[in-house]
Amino acid sequence: MEDNYKDYTRRHFIKQSTLTSLALMALVNCTNRKNKNEGMPSKDEGIQNNKKGTLDLKTDPNGYLDLPDGFSYRIISTSCEKMSDGLLVPGRPDGMGAFLNEMGKTVIIRNHENSPTPLENSPFGPMNELLSNVNLNRLYDSGSGKNPGLGGTTTLIYNEDTQVVEDQYMSLAGTYRNCAGGVSPWGSWITCEEDVTKADGEQILKDHGYVFEVPMDSKEMVTPIPIKTMGRFNHEAVAIDPDSGCIYLTEDRHDGLLYRFIPKEKENLLAGGILQALAIHNKKGLDTRNWETPTVPRNEPMEVFWIDLNDVDSPKDDLRYQGFEAGAARFARGEGIWMGTGELFFACTNGGPENFGQVFKYKLSPKEGTEDEKKEPALLELYAESNDKTVLHMCDNLIIAPWGDVLLCEDNGELNHIRGIDKDGNIYTLACNKSSKSELTGLVFSPSGKTLFVNVQENGDTVAITGPWERLDKSNV
Repeated sequence: MEDNYKDYTRRHFIKQSTLTSLALMALVNCTNRKNKNEGMPSKDEGIQNNKKGTLDLKTDPNGYLDLPDGFSYRIISTSCEKMSDGLLVPGRPDGMGAFLNEMGKTVIIRNHENSPTPLENSPFGPMNELLSNVNLNRLYDSGSGKNPGLGGTTTLIYNEDTQVVEDQYMSLAGTYRNCAGGVSPWGSWITCEEDVTKADGEQILKDHGYVFEVPMDSKEMVTPIPIKTMGRFNHEAVAIDPDSGCIYLTEDRHDGLLYRFIPKEKENLLAGGILQALAIHNKKGLDTRNWETPTVPRNEPMEVFWIDLNDVDSPKDDLRYQGFEAGAARFARGEGIWMGTGELFFACTNGGPENFGQVFKYKLSPKEGTEDEKKEPALLELYAESNDKTVLHMCDNLIIAPWGDVLLCEDNGELNHIRGIDKDGNIYTLACNKSSKSELTGLVFSPSGKTLFVNVQENGDTVAITGPWERLDKSNV
């Protein structure tokens, strides 16, 4: 049975990769235009959906989450609840991955973007009083028992039939600000620290800024081993090419790099590898942000090459500067990244002259990650650049739905939505957070495609959304 569900994980990963390439084509249509009157979003209304009239949101009588008619939500987990391991659900949930286990249940691995303070987000209680019940050696940074890292991951076992969380527990502890990450083809969650705090030898025992791996079938806190050869920087998200084994990493900085990690062993990241930065042929140090001048036009592929980086543990947090000096390209806050078939897409949150965001497309070389890729270089192009914040406004998480649409989480500090874009570029609103000004994070579907999970970060809630998803599948029209 174990081989069956691991095979399923790999097949599901590859299927989603195929959908990515189709779905993100829609971004060109919607980001290169102003919405004008048709499809113009208001603060409380749905957006014109040309497939089946208007996808209007119904007002939630509880004032929490507005959804289309026929859809419903359930809060399945919230911060400060007691978990099965005796700890509390940490606050500020962020990136998530979903898997199918050997019992047919959905396994969710959920990040928590917490620093050592405030303690209200602590899994160890409002005064960290539960630390006495924990083996401090299982925490990456215990802070000498006084200042432990409050980030990490929790694992939830969710029964889709009963819509109940049957188990939840801490699966990685003692890290700082676990923001996003990515699902591996072999069934693990790669979780990333968006923090580069240095150890002080007293209350901060470890350097931060690393990537960690959490297997989907871990039943307790994993031994926290940083994958240091994947670099120390302000990590955001990862995407993995199942063919070459190459791993692509975004950096959440206003002047970040796009990184590539070539592992020595595809499914053993701790075995080491080579970390590189992307550069453009004949355009040394290209600034892709288009803030002052449009140096990068849309839809013009550029040949790339990769620069090997040294001293990737970067004690001075200067890895990106090392890349710039060697000619690497500069990006504006790389965040969400998704692998397609032979290509990947990544979002730069505040790129473009309006700072509304960009999406880049990277077409892999047929010889990706080998010496022969120089003969057939990979290509990078600015795929979309938003001129309208109602379409793409500094989006954070993005995913591909099982039917191939792009779904985007908003993080604008005001009224946040889940937006959908179909393959024809039609825009619709799937959800509106009425409960707070919190961003929505961690968007992910269950392997069955029946449930969409999302976090309302500042509320500390994880929500399961169900409904007639087939209404959004254009192939059913």
